[in-house]
Amino acid sequence: MEFNEKLQELRKSRSMTQEELAEALFVSRAAISKWEQGRGYPNLDSLKEISRFFSVSIDDLICSEEIIFAAEDEKKECIDKYISLICNTLDIFLALLLFLPVFGNGTDNPASVSLYALTGLSTWIKIVFAALIVVAVLNGICGVIISHFDKPVWNRHRLVTGMVLSIACAAVFILTRQPYAGIICLAILVVKGLLIGKGKSLL
Repeated sequence: MEFNEKLQELRKSRSMTQEELAEALFVSRAAISKWEQGRGYPNLDSLKEISRFFSVSIDDLICSEEIIFAAEDEKKECIDKYISLICNTLDIFLALLLFLPVFGNGTDNPASVSLYALTGLSTWIKIVFAALIVVAVLNGICGVIISHFDKPVWNRHRLVTGMVLSIACAAVFILTRQPYAGIICLAILVVKGLLIGKGKSLL
């Protein structure tokens, strides 16, 4: 009998719903559902909680081969979470573009100024700049918050959205001849790309 079948059997022997078991183990109902459907394994801490809750040994719960899969799942989740956290933090750092003097103020005044001090560009371009930065920062904040929950799909969505916003920011700044802001966005985009690529190679 595999782990998912054992977990179902143990839960039903206590006449518990997935929601009730999730509350007892301090995990989400989605996690219990995933484990019972055989779509993944609990991490080692959750295995210990299951073992303690049902008064069975870990060896009775899961075989050595399944423990390897569980460790691999835990490693993958951990890598994904750290990559997501770093990428989202980089998005939040884009808020500095609102205040740093990285924007060219036109040919009449070659000095770099902050976004709020720009006078050499039309108002609607300044609004586009501010909107892109604010949306990217909000996406990063949402990503950091979501990373504290057991929602890997939401994490992936935030990563994809963050990459798209980084590309949009870099493209807009370069097309409007704002090289410093464009370079910062390109650098963030490259770091995020390297992190995601490195994360995939580790799995």
